[in-house]
Amino acid sequence: MTPPPPPGPQLLGPLLAQLRLARGWSQLRVAAELCAASGAPTLSRHEVSRWERQLRVPGEFWLGWLAVVLAVPADLLATAAARTRSLGPPPAFGGSRPRAALLALAQRWLADPRAVLLPGTPTRPAVGGDGTGPVRLAELRRLDDLVGGADLAGLGAYRLRRAVRALSGCAPSARPRLLPELAESAQLAGWLAADAGDAAGALDAYRLALRAAATAGDPSLAGHVLGSASHLLTGVGDPEGALVLARTAYAGARRSASPGLRALLLHRVALAAALGGRAGAARQALDAARRMTDAPEPDREPPWLYWLDGPELAAMTGRALVALGRPLPAEAPLHAVRRRGPRTSAIYGGWLARGYLQLGEVERACAVAGEALLDAVRAGSPRAVGQLAEVRRRLAGHGDEPAVRRHRALAAAAAPYLPRPGPPPGPVGRRARTWRAARRPPGAATGSTPTG
Repeated sequence: MTPPPPPGPQLLGPLLAQLRLARGWSQLRVAAELCAASGAPTLSRHEVSRWERQLRVPGEFWLGWLAVVLAVPADLLATAAARTRSLGPPPAFGGSRPRAALLALAQRWLADPRAVLLPGTPTRPAVGGDGTGPVRLAELRRLDDLVGGADLAGLGAYRLRRAVRALSGCAPSARPRLLPELAESAQLAGWLAADAGDAAGALDAYRLALRAAATAGDPSLAGHVLGSASHLLTGVGDPEGALVLARTAYAGARRSASPGLRALLLHRVALAAALGGRAGAARQALDAARRMTDAPEPDREPPWLYWLDGPELAAMTGRALVALGRPLPAEAPLHAVRRRGPRTSAIYGGWLARGYLQLGEVERACAVAGEALLDAVRAGSPRAVGQLAEVRRRLAGHGDEPAVRRHRALAAAAAPYLPRPGPPPGPVGRRARTWRAARRPPGAATGSTPTG
């Protein structure tokens, strides 16, 4: 008997894969059953694969026959299809396939973490890696506090390649120790790629990180990976996809997560919901995050969350409040974190400028946006530049006021010095080799994968 799907709304791709695997069928078998039942001989396993990867959503005809073949209520598939369509087309960043693949993988992880394990890897509890190598993970994380993704993304990709090669070439007994290092390396590489404006590369890295964290038996780290990916999607104009990932992250990690991580994931939910026009859901998530913690305790948080503290959470609240159209209570916390470094100042300065525009304070908005623009030059963060581009778009609606003209002139003067989005140039930034190597079962030959 086919087991019932997990409770709660689902996306169609993971649901179809779960129902198929519960019957022990291949995609070819599903296609053959559909052809036999419907009398339409033209459906191939490739189309079933596209449905499961959410590159396409079947129409009413095939949804009906899928319900017959898989012996499930038609309403179940129709609801999942409607939810998948509600995500809309992906934003135009060239990452439609990585986006669809990560959304599907996240739902599979929530339904059953064992469904997303790295192939050929033991599933014993991990004892943790030491992050050794030319650049330790802890050092690279702290470099990210000072230097933007335009300069660090290549180093993150290099560090990830080393982790992939270490796992691929080690003895089976050493794999549980190296899995956490691979998961953390992939999460950090994804974060740096996102900050560099390489959204597709970041989503590829997050997919690898999710598999590695699941194989290591670390749902907290897996939740952090999906929360990071949610943050990326909010930044590229995909709040619906971001909300799915944030809710999936919280649902899958909340039992094992520290108070600070639970609060962080709730803030990811709040921002995505606010940007997607779901004010009630955003306020509910903010209230839950406040109840969780106001100031995370370092000794209760994982090492990779060292940067999260009370002022940072307060600034995240301020950002969500601006997205909800409530700028007054957002002003103080957004001001407070702008002395923490150029990238933080640039990103939160952009949100503060948007808040001033909501209040009709055009001159103050231009002043803050100008300071943030100079910080973006110092930071080397295309992500920060993208935030400020949205501010300039909103300033354009305020006509030819002197403050707006001055800001426009400043933006034109700064343009040659702003970091450009995209993958880093040169061999270090060629992510395709890294991800191909990472998809090999551990222990397989590494071929021409560069050694760094």
